[in-house]
Amino acid sequence: MRALLAALVIASAAACGGRQVEVRTGAQPAAAAAVSVRMTNNLSQAVNVYVTTGGSDLFLRQVPANSTEELPVQGVATGSSVSLKARTVDGTRTYSKDNVVLSSSNTWQVP
Repeated sequence: MRALLAALVIASAAACGGRQVEVRTGAQPAAAAAVSVRMTNNLSQAVNVYVTTGGSDLFLRQVPANSTEELPVQGVATGSSVSLKARTVDGTRTYSKDNVVLSSSNTWQVP
């Protein structure tokens, strides 16, 4: 019985031994040109800001009342023609700016 127990202990210790693992980093994606919108919200309440491209709204960020923020636009190429949309958080007012050609830095303010 002791021999069987000793064999099980040795077998389990060997099974729990460390393994050598190789970790690599994947290929880095090509750096895309940084596109952003500098949004100035002159309203007394926050607005949700969107970029509309291809009929779909892409939410950028909520901009607090009476503030300015730089909003990065992910997944939309420089030179794309889009619409900008800002909707008050209570949903009562929507502001838009059509035919905006995205560049490295765009500016927009509401109202």
